[in-house]
Amino acid sequence: MTDGNPAPTGLRERKKQATRAALVTAAVRLAAEQGAENVTVDAISEAAGVSTRTFFNYFDSRDDVFVMIGAESSARVRRAVLTAPPGTAPLDALRDAIAAELAEIEQHQELWRLHSEVLRRSPHLLARSIGAHMADELALAETLAERVGAGSPLFSGERTDPASPDDQRRRRALGLYPRLLAAVGVTAVRVAVEHWCVRQDDTVFADVFRETFDHLAAGLPGPPPADGD
Repeated sequence: MTDGNPAPTGLRERKKQATRAALVTAAVRLAAEQGAENVTVDAISEAAGVSTRTFFNYFDSRDDVFVMIGAESSARVRRAVLTAPPGTAPLDALRDAIAAELAEIEQHQELWRLHSEVLRRSPHLLARSIGAHMADELALAETLAERVGAGSPLFSGERTDPASPDDQRRRRALGLYPRLLAAVGVTAVRVAVEHWCVRQDDTVFADVFRETFDHLAAGLPGPPPADGD
């Protein structure tokens, strides 16, 4: 575990993030209009204003632009968890790391919606996306184990195929607490996003996110009785 916060993002890294985001945005919008099966790498690259060669600097295949869109974000969350100040509770470290990545969610909620629609209409992409989320959750659990001083000798912080022997060995090496905390954190984000998406006129996402993690930190006590009960 290291002290302090992660180093500031440099200009080169910001440009890479912008290019990756442009490719994802172009791919999702084209797929929403035409169907993912009808979208080519050439079309995505042209819409994003980059070359096909540049596309393959960021993604190994066309499908990866729909499935691996959270890889860099997940890696930043894991780094932030490890570099949170000493003495920070694991749940707080996880909340703050995720919050930093979701700071602009309200500006991109339309893209989130379109991406969900694309996955729903493409069963093979949905299946791959679920597998990627499972792999991310495993890597996050390993990071949390490292954070609390219960790191696994198999810790890699990388995605593996959930059906692979390596993945199964990594899961057996993990304790219950980091696995549960990772699963709860991932689920909390999903619930917060879904809750906010249908109430955007009444609240802001930051408030929903904060309330979600406040409930977790309090141990999920029951709500107070309604007036008159």
